[in-house]
Amino acid sequence: MTSLSPSDWTPAEDRLGFFGPESVTWRIHVDPTFSVAGLRALLLQALHPVAMDGVARFSDGFHRAPWPRLTRTAAYVDTLTFGTRRDALRAVRRVRGVHHRLGGTEETTGRAYRVDDPDLLLWVHCCEVDSLLSVARRAGVPLSDGDADRYVSEQATAAALIGAVEAVVPRSTAELAAYFERARPRLAVTAAARDACRLLLLPPMPAWVRFLTPARAAWGTLAGLSFATLPAWARRMYSLPGLGLTDAAATAGLRAFRQATLQLPQRARRSPIVWAGIERVGATARLSA
Repeated sequence: MTSLSPSDWTPAEDRLGFFGPESVTWRIHVDPTFSVAGLRALLLQALHPVAMDGVARFSDGFHRAPWPRLTRTAAYVDTLTFGTRRDALRAVRRVRGVHHRLGGTEETTGRAYRVDDPDLLLWVHCCEVDSLLSVARRAGVPLSDGDADRYVSEQATAAALIGAVEAVVPRSTAELAAYFERARPRLAVTAAARDACRLLLLPPMPAWVRFLTPARAAWGTLAGLSFATLPAWARRMYSLPGLGLTDAAATAGLRAFRQATLQLPQRARRSPIVWAGIERVGATARLSA
């Protein structure tokens, strides 16, 4: 396990961040399929009634304007992945500082909770890891079974940083699959989950954006692929088996999306945080594909 104490780091370790350009994490998180996987993770996370209650209760303005929250979440993951270790720790402390103050009682289960309860943090973590890994592999990112296990193991650092109990964080794809099998009996589609699903599939947009730009069609493609790549059991829970797409069609669409996005200029498909990390460690050539 990577030390989380700045006093244990050399300047070179701080500069490389918690993962670095040799990691599977960089290979997956730099890929344009990251955007599809991020939405898939949110749709999967919404199936946990208590975790979803926290989002619905405390994400200010999410139902009116989801874009700021989606942007903040992406920036957090980018910083954790591509920032220096000190940058990552600052981002983690900001998030944990907000989480520490929040809690409530979820109506359907009657459970009183805090947003930073370790089991909720673990659920969010596992949904993210499963989504990023499965979408990348289906899209054609070259990843062996060993690479997949290594990615899950690397991401245990992200889980520990945010406050999950390190001893129970999955370290392999088999452990990740077993975690979801154990979690499934506790999952449900609450009213809040349905609202979140509807919002992510059909987000509010100003009329001029809907009618004068390709934003609605582009988002529809992105959101449709995100939903269609959910596990079959999750799609059945939402009563939307796949938005009319078979698994084979979803995979083909995902591969086509990746190939089309890879044709865009690199600056257009990577955030400034990602570029800063790549340039800081001199990994531009390695990750130019």
